[in-house]
Amino acid sequence: MRAVIQRVSSASVTIDGTVKSSIGPGLLVLLGIGHEDGQEDIDWLVKKIAGLRIFNDDAGVMNLSVADVEGECLVVSQFTLMASTKKGNRPSYIGAAGHEIAIPLYESFCSALSSALGRPVGTGEFGADMTVALVNDGPVTICIDTKNKE
Repeated sequence: MRAVIQRVSSASVTIDGTVKSSIGPGLLVLLGIGHEDGQEDIDWLVKKIAGLRIFNDDAGVMNLSVADVEGECLVVSQFTLMASTKKGNRPSYIGAAGHEIAIPLYESFCSALSSALGRPVGTGEFGADMTVALVNDGPVTICIDTKNKE
């Protein structure tokens, strides 16, 4: 799994002109799922995201997690994060999981993150053409790949 985590003042997902989810201060998580990903990746990534100390404390130091600041999360599936650009100029998405694998893992990830934070998590719609809007706070953007844990 690959995630791009952005600290935001606000973010939303719109599908066919209708806002599906929106959040205030918190994290926008763009999530790419590979065909070799599983529950171990979900568990590790959820723990990492929920505990990332990327919010400022009273001294202005990034020392607090999204849970500490009671921030919200919005998780958007994004198969293009699994792109390989090794050859040529047209990305290959062969590493991205198909719907039969990715949808249950995406739903499990969202559920696990919601449980870890103790509050609902906003979502996009898997496979939909979505418009994602955000106001990046900082900016703070972190990239994590569960295959690079060490």
